[in-house]
Amino acid sequence: MNNINNASLLTKMTEESHQTLSIVNPANGQTIGHVSKQDNNEIMDAIERSQIAQTAWAALPAKVRAEKLNRWYQLIIDNQEDLARILTTEQGKPLTEARGEVLYGASFIQWFAEEAKRSYGDSIPAPSGDKRLVTIKQPIGVACAITPWNFPIAMITRKAGPALAAGCSFVIKPSELTPLSAFAIAELAYQAGIDRDVLQVVLGESPEEVGQIFSTHPLIRKLSFTGSTRVGSILMTQCAKDIKRTSMELGGNAPFIVFDDADIDKAVEGAIASKFRNAGQTCVCANRFYVHSNVYDDFVAKFATAVSKLKVGNGLEDGVSVGPVISAKAKENIQAIIDRFVDQGAAPVKPIQPYGGLFMAPVVLRDVKHGMKGVQEEIFGPVAPVIKFDSDEELIDMANDTVYGLASYFYSQNIHRIWKVAEALQYGMVGINDGIISTEVAPFGGVKQSGIGREGAKQGLDEYMDVKYLCFGGM
Repeated sequence: MNNINNASLLTKMTEESHQTLSIVNPANGQTIGHVSKQDNNEIMDAIERSQIAQTAWAALPAKVRAEKLNRWYQLIIDNQEDLARILTTEQGKPLTEARGEVLYGASFIQWFAEEAKRSYGDSIPAPSGDKRLVTIKQPIGVACAITPWNFPIAMITRKAGPALAAGCSFVIKPSELTPLSAFAIAELAYQAGIDRDVLQVVLGESPEEVGQIFSTHPLIRKLSFTGSTRVGSILMTQCAKDIKRTSMELGGNAPFIVFDDADIDKAVEGAIASKFRNAGQTCVCANRFYVHSNVYDDFVAKFATAVSKLKVGNGLEDGVSVGPVISAKAKENIQAIIDRFVDQGAAPVKPIQPYGGLFMAPVVLRDVKHGMKGVQEEIFGPVAPVIKFDSDEELIDMANDTVYGLASYFYSQNIHRIWKVAEALQYGMVGINDGIISTEVAPFGGVKQSGIGREGAKQGLDEYMDVKYLCFGGM
């Protein structure tokens, strides 16, 4: 990599501690690197340094912070190919998708560099002539994040971008499965002029211990987490003691709906993009498909044909569209879900091709019933169960029959139906005739047990700022 000296970086990390973590390529099981783990005292020391650095960082004019963020953005763009290869090697997604994630991740840094200069306050009409009322926005202080393995670059930049733009310092705990991307992206931030104590990456002795420190340390005023609802609930409970601000992007169970007036070919195209990106290992990917009975057979046939053309393999190989799943445990869980569907009467549309290692063939299951157990599970793998429905009312009831409410998708060409269904779906995000909805300019987040708070857009900056009311009397 032109700007990141990975060898020296990893050597420095491993010299600091005898406790090391081996990073494995899920495509072939080979160890690709080692990183050090910090003990609890080292992590708490990092938080204390972050507190000191935050004061100086917040004192910088917003324009100066924006300039540093813009330099970081440009370094990410300049190193897109090397970052993508690191990402694919440790996470497994196809190189084309990894390149896309790097650009997507960079977009948040660019967006919040611009938003840093637009954290406006308000002038409020006073109730009497001798007062002047205004509000200003100030950074909340030290913020931290726990990020997942499925988007190891974008989940960091989507959180760090607004935090740094707001004037917060930021401590990141990446997944133990994909930390190399985190250290690489942070190294570019340092080269852009962002102080090492303002943006820190830590790996603790265990994820649980780091979560405990982050959620209970008195200097940390904000915790952002992307992961399971179960863990998010634990972290929120721990944060409650200090009334610590949180934002949570948690589990999903996204419905993908095809009405009988939909463009079936476009729906199939959107379904492929939504379901099988990153081997189905995304929080917002379609998890269950509802297709009107009038077009069910047509959609299933075309969908299965398109899925059969997806190439499974090492993400560094040309033409691969589905890489490995992240771990043997993940593969075991996904296979168990398939088996449960089949045991209950569902059937693969085409024979399932067996793969060794952590690879799995994309599967389309037909004759799935809404009441089957797997419909309520977050599959997080390349499996598409397809359910038949007959009326809009029935569909809405089934689509909303889940504790989750992150993303949803539907295809229709009837404008009256589009508005009715979009408003009725109990989800934080709705894709209408589109299978890819994530963008830095729109708010990302869910309702119900899919979390609280929003990332991206103008709302993302507010997650890291406090509104202070100033009352001037005796004017």
